[in-house]
Amino acid sequence: TPEYETKDTDILAAFRVTPQPGVPPEEAGAAVAAESSTGTWTTVWTDGLTSLDRYKGRCYHIEPVAGEENQYIAYVAYPLDLFEEGSVTNMFTSIVGNVFG
Repeated sequence: TPEYETKDTDILAAFRVTPQPGVPPEEAGAAVAAESSTGTWTTVWTDGLTSLDRYKGRCYHIEPVAGEENQYIAYVAYPLDLFEEGSVTNMFTSIVGNVFG
């Protein structure tokens, strides 16, 4: 979501990404944002009650890594409401565990 403007309440993260051949860097960044937020949620009957748009991570900026071919830094904003209040473990496993695990 390149037009997304970060909020003071967003949790910001940066990921180094290497897109697969033929995949634009913006799509790779969006995939990381989805994978580490709502993209892996299982479809259940309560989906109609939850606004995925409210909780999803957004890749708001992509920039190439200087001197590296096909390497990019994807900047992702996560809404604070995505995480359990006061739980660093929840935040860490959501952001890092889903992408690197």
